Amino acid sequence: MTYLEEQRFESKTETTEEQPSHGNRKQKKPEKILSKNMAWMYIVIGGMLEVVWASGFKYEAVSPIIVIISIFISFDLIIKATKVIPVGTTYAVFAGIGTVGTVIVEAVASGGAISVPKIIIVLCLLLFIVGLKLSADKGAH
Repeated sequence: MTYLEEQRFESKTETTEEQPSHGNRKQKKPEKILSKNMAWMYIVIGGMLEVVWASGFKYEAVSPIIVIISIFISFDLIIKATKVIPVGTTYAVFAGIGTVGTVIVEAVASGGAISVPKIIIVLCLLLFIVGLKLSADKGAH
């Protein structure tokens, strides 16, 4: 057997060890299943990154590179979280965190100019986010 034939043989045996019944196609490794707590952590981090990229649309202090990276990471985290938590709940909490955070950033950046009705609405939104989290823990996926 030549060297090239040996390499092909070794390659085939390695492939068949990983996936004995599917020929030369390599099988993707199964994804690690996320715990619910880790999924919620991903949603919170994704929501915080949404604040970064949404604020970056308005404020030049946030680099466009940071905005792009934040978008990709936030959506990657949200996609992973939806494997464990219902997509409606995931997206509502993600968007809610982003909304609350963006309102806070806007208030701080404008020198604290925020109206009482806006504060009440943001507090209600926070209450609804907590309610969604609590109801998701009790419901099925």
